[in-house]
Amino acid sequence: MKVLLGSVLAILGATSAIGQFAPPNDAGVSLGHIHLFVKDIEVQKRFFTEMMGGTALEGTANPTVQFPGVWILFRQAAETSGPPAGSIVNHFGFVFKDLPAMLAKWKAAGVEIQQNTNPMQGYVTAPDGVRIEFFGDPTSPVPVRMDHIHFFTTDIEGMQDWYSKVFGLVPGKRPRVSTPGWNDCVFVPGNINLSFQKSNMPMAPTKGRSLDHIGFEVRNIEAFVKKAEAQGIKFDIPLRQASATTKNAFLTDPWGTYIEITEHNLTAAK
Repeated sequence: MKVLLGSVLAILGATSAIGQFAPPNDAGVSLGHIHLFVKDIEVQKRFFTEMMGGTALEGTANPTVQFPGVWILFRQAAETSGPPAGSIVNHFGFVFKDLPAMLAKWKAAGVEIQQNTNPMQGYVTAPDGVRIEFFGDPTSPVPVRMDHIHFFTTDIEGMQDWYSKVFGLVPGKRPRVSTPGWNDCVFVPGNINLSFQKSNMPMAPTKGRSLDHIGFEVRNIEAFVKKAEAQGIKFDIPLRQASATTKNAFLTDPWGTYIEITEHNLTAAK
């Protein structure tokens, strides 16, 4: 199923920042997107719509598949420096309301599935080596929604502090996981979290890998950038008018996560 961007904004803009992004926190921030650099955009779009239950959007600057809580964006890249594993951002995850039905679909389609002893959790591998964690939750109000982005880091406490200071995210413990060293996180609006797992060695930066960067949607991007610069943050790409409806800027966190911040003008998009 494909949805025109203008229709999405007209229908959903009154209750969320854009599309199905969660309402922002007090810092004006919600999760925006995950940007994948891929060899074949159409193959990826089919995987994320047919296998993962997302909705393809039309009229966006980059090919996009929407899920409640996040957009997955695609850009053509003949080569990348590697899959997400090995970089600071290892994988991301979704929650499914009817996980047994999804598992049956994936098995029938020959999707690579990894599960251990927990029947309600595991991993699938998308094209270009993109690893996706899955959870089952029969109480979920929607068939599929964004759950988390998973970082491997030598400095869990430092990352919690930094994302709290810069983006207003709330430090805590990740739900559904109780293993020591695996469940520290910061919460993003919409029951989403950035999960931090201890690594004994620094990971590679994300830029140039198949998961090139993550994105946050921010309210009043000019004020956000000004505050971030006052905190000593240097922007890789300064604030700019990226399109008629979008302003953006890029920065890199101290551990190598490439981050885009965006603000969409809903009025101009309609």
